[in-house]
Amino acid sequence: MKLEKFLILLFFLLAPLLSNADGVPPPGNLAQAQFSADDFDWREMVPYLLTAAALPGEQGVKTVLENCKVLRVYVGNEIRACKPDRSPCPAKSDSSALENDVSKRIDEIVQERIFHRNQKAIVDYTLTLRPFPFSEIAAVKSENHSEAYFMLTFADRSYTAADVQAKYGAPYDTDVVQWYSVFKYRIETLRYTSKAVFETDPIDGAVLKVSISLKTKRPRKEKNGR
Repeated sequence: MKLEKFLILLFFLLAPLLSNADGVPPPGNLAQAQFSADDFDWREMVPYLLTAAALPGEQGVKTVLENCKVLRVYVGNEIRACKPDRSPCPAKSDSSALENDVSKRIDEIVQERIFHRNQKAIVDYTLTLRPFPFSEIAAVKSENHSEAYFMLTFADRSYTAADVQAKYGAPYDTDVVQWYSVFKYRIETLRYTSKAVFETDPIDGAVLKVSISLKTKRPRKEKNGR
């Protein structure tokens, strides 16, 4: 099975779990950090996926999520909302304290949400706070291979395939998987291959999901010239 198709199937595997996740959106008009879909750059995730690929399952997933800008901004906004059942509230003016609280909360998310299936460690989390450009996030680490994955679901239909190409250029390949149009990007080095797959609606071009994979390569043995 091709890697891109595996990533699409993995989304379907996670979808029921994400839709059943607990969480009630807090009231609006909160002092939130501004973040748009275009602020996310899949290439920024590659170094963390590379680090995660060399770690055990739970540690790998934790590394990906702790360093994900999307999740850190979202959790920071959740903390700023200061729900009544979460006390004491952090000092909003103390950025270092807020960053510490964000890291602690992400650790809690990993502990609460992690599960293992098909020799993979998986953490999925529903992003219920609005407004926010993404609605679901997931990280996956293979337990027996040097592979790591990261996935985001877009909250609305405002980010389009045209936006993707304006940011990253023309894809190296396109495809149609079930009812999605797929735009594929990749980074190839001597150490790893990383691919990003953007699923879009073929009718209006809205980006629905993005999945990023990273697989390390075995070092090549030097040939003996004798």
